[in-house]
Amino acid sequence: MSESSFKAFTEELKNQFSIIGTFIAILWIVEIVDQYFFNARLDYFGIIPRTVVGLRGIILAPFLHADFTHLIANTLPFAVLGWLVMLQNTKDFYTVTLYSIVVSGLGVWLFANPNSITVGASGVIFGYLGFLLLRGYFQKNTPSIALSLIVVFLYGGMIWGVLPSNPHVSWLGHLFGFIGGIFAAKEISGK
Repeated sequence: MSESSFKAFTEELKNQFSIIGTFIAILWIVEIVDQYFFNARLDYFGIIPRTVVGLRGIILAPFLHADFTHLIANTLPFAVLGWLVMLQNTKDFYTVTLYSIVVSGLGVWLFANPNSITVGASGVIFGYLGFLLLRGYFQKNTPSIALSLIVVFLYGGMIWGVLPSNPHVSWLGHLFGFIGGIFAAKEISGK
């Protein structure tokens, strides 16, 4: 690797870590402000199914979490899978994030229990998972397929989260986030 190639690689890596770090910092700052200044009342800005006011939650819910335990559970998978989404092209991160937020949010808004409020970044995380697992299928190139296999090995067990299991976990958010990630993989691959 030439010196200029190495410099470009390290600059891109710094950029990627900066993007992921900024998103994670926002998630943590929002939760700290919510817990210490609003007594967890910002969660009411989450997705409230089939209500006009609940539509705002489609965009806001991924930045809100029920508590610090919820946020801690989402932080590492967000960082790892989000970074893996960037490996081929840093811009993919924004596309996959947007698809995952919108598809996950709309799915929850349309189909979740009407007396619920859904918050958390897990729909986005499952979008990253769906994207990474299916990008290899759509692109049909060795690096994408290899990355898909690595993700299966590291995070394949997460797939069970798209099925109903815990009444306090939005499996619908997971399922529709995963579908959003698949749509993003198809779109980015040009299929």
